[in-house]
Amino acid sequence: MSRNALAIAGVFFLLYPVLRPWTDETTTAGAHEAMSSTAWVVAHFLAMIGFVLVPLALLGLRDAVGLAPAAVMWVGTGLTLPYYGAEDFGLHAAATKGTNLLAVTEATRYNPIAVTIFGIGLVTLAVGAVLVAVALWRSGSPSRYAAAVFAAGFVLFLPQFFTPAPVRIAHGVLMLVGLMWLAFSLKPAARVRTPQLSGQGAA
Repeated sequence: MSRNALAIAGVFFLLYPVLRPWTDETTTAGAHEAMSSTAWVVAHFLAMIGFVLVPLALLGLRDAVGLAPAAVMWVGTGLTLPYYGAEDFGLHAAATKGTNLLAVTEATRYNPIAVTIFGIGLVTLAVGAVLVAVALWRSGSPSRYAAAVFAAGFVLFLPQFFTPAPVRIAHGVLMLVGLMWLAFSLKPAARVRTPQLSGQGAA
């Protein structure tokens, strides 16, 4: 379950920039073309699912990394998702209802509270990912190099928003590599089997 969740998250984080329409969103025509498309909705939704899957997977890997990274990343996810929801569904609705799209986009993306919470959420996710890397480096785990790539992807998540499309797609590749590598190098917590006493049945 944990491996699958990390691997799927990696695929989703790659598909997010690959499927997202890249147009000039500073113009009404460009913003409308991107935000009114189904690809816009699907791409952002996949990113949101990716954010949910990562801390969920870390719960299953708690024996290797502890509970702190999962808890921190849950907080980061909770702070990040409202902004993604507004980008995904709010701007899509504005684009399809014929409103002043550029004004709505500006108000949505740069609302002081919204953008602050979004930034704090992504920084918190980065802290959680770094905690994973630190835990695996301290334990000498063979997965420590994978964890370093995993952490780098989350540390760079916020800065990549200020880069052009090719860099953002490259960041998606980094996320895929880090999550896939971590998924298949870490083992989930083993089940503890309770020995049964000979000669006695179950209660």
